[in-house]
Amino acid sequence: MKRQLSVFLKGAGMGAADAVPGVSGGTIAFVTGIYEELINTIKQFGPSAFTAWRRGGLAGLATHLNLTFVIPLLFGIGVSLVSVAHLVVWLMGGYPLLLNGFFFGLVAASAIVVSRHPADWKLWHLIPLVMGLLLAHGLPSLMPLVTQLGSPSLVLVVGGAIAISALLLPGVSGSFLLLSMGLYGTVMQGIRSFDLALLATFAVGCLIGLFGFSRLLSWLLRHYHTATLQLLIGFIVGSLPVLWPWRELVRYQLGPDDQVIPLDYRYLMPGDYANLTGEPGLLVPVVVAMVVGAALVLALGRHSGGSRPGQAGNGSHKSSDKEEGSNA
Repeated sequence: MKRQLSVFLKGAGMGAADAVPGVSGGTIAFVTGIYEELINTIKQFGPSAFTAWRRGGLAGLATHLNLTFVIPLLFGIGVSLVSVAHLVVWLMGGYPLLLNGFFFGLVAASAIVVSRHPADWKLWHLIPLVMGLLLAHGLPSLMPLVTQLGSPSLVLVVGGAIAISALLLPGVSGSFLLLSMGLYGTVMQGIRSFDLALLATFAVGCLIGLFGFSRLLSWLLRHYHTATLQLLIGFIVGSLPVLWPWRELVRYQLGPDDQVIPLDYRYLMPGDYANLTGEPGLLVPVVVAMVVGAALVLALGRHSGGSRPGQAGNGSHKSSDKEEGSNA
């Protein structure tokens, strides 16, 4: 029961993070030590599940799918997404500097916590680290291309596949990519109003992205573990500029319903921000928010039970080599 409560709370943290543009639920999973368990568990949802059910019945299926992990995690994510959807809209409108400051501290501390070099680290592992930095910086600028697909349903499906894949990547925010695609307001409004048709279309894309991308990540972690972790750390560090509180939007385009899609920012110091906007820079409150976010990461790391960030905890679902081959 204690483990289920812990997984529920980590799921709630993932859901809260994914509701905020610029933050990734994958970062929370990475820091709290459930990342690899999450990836490998998602991969189990496939044809091999039918084999497990035939061999072991419902009990065998539950073990194969790691449901003691999946159910509390999904419940935590769902409860958090539904509740935070309202709170985030209010905070983004009323206290954007404090909200960005909090998550800047959270993500910066995450990068520090997970950047410890493993025993097999080599100099060439700097290459995937730099690749992660560049991809995290460049992905949002490519997202407006999705809106050119034409069909609103197709845009929702593709957007869902991209956003859910970003959920699995620490440092890459599915919400921010949705914002870059002009879909963030549409999806959040759909969640708040329980628009089942819209959510079902979006969910199709999420399922496609979830099962496809989880298999790719699982393969990379199995064959190139340290290099993949360095790539993920690059994603985390590369996401920090998006969360810098004092910034000016210098390039954008209009999406559906004249929604502003940000393309590029100019990053400022608090004094320059205050002079430019005529609003207070709130240096001290924002720094306090950063410290609180960083402290929360340290607390989450301790609560993960001592497992190395990004690795599965004690309840990890492990597959045999034979199973791995059948799931590929």
